[in-house]
Amino acid sequence: MTPTSRPPVQIAWVTRDLDATETMLTALLGARRWIRMPGVHFAPETCSYLGEPADFVADIALSYAGDMQLEVIAPVSGRSLYDDFLREHGPGLHHVCIEAEDPETFEAMLNDAAERGARVVARGVMPGGMYFAYVSAPDAGIPYLEIAYVPAEIRSVFDYIKQEQR
Repeated sequence: MTPTSRPPVQIAWVTRDLDATETMLTALLGARRWIRMPGVHFAPETCSYLGEPADFVADIALSYAGDMQLEVIAPVSGRSLYDDFLREHGPGLHHVCIEAEDPETFEAMLNDAAERGARVVARGVMPGGMYFAYVSAPDAGIPYLEIAYVPAEIRSVFDYIKQEQR
């Protein structure tokens, strides 16, 4: 079976210093305006990490370079794949994201990734109904690939952030 083309829609970095990373990405990629979401809580009722309920907080900043969403994540508290990444690798490129058209396709993409040998290491549902999951295949050189379903409500926020780049 030939897989469907799934071009990345987002590139994300994990850092200890949002200001420094935003400044450098602005200089290198031409992002004009960053929208910050401080204190995003990933709650144990809706999120998991390594098969256990997750309970962590991260500061997140979003921008765009053309149609590519740029995300910068700074862990604040609690154990997470972001915090573990920083501890093990230091700040840097963390993941790219691909999108599912709907929740059913999201689940099918996760199942397909698992069947191909990738492990689902984290997943959850954010307020507004955005589904996300991180799959990992480190032996194949893929630390994390995020799969996300973005409903219309969240899409309108992303569209606003993209418009702010003009």
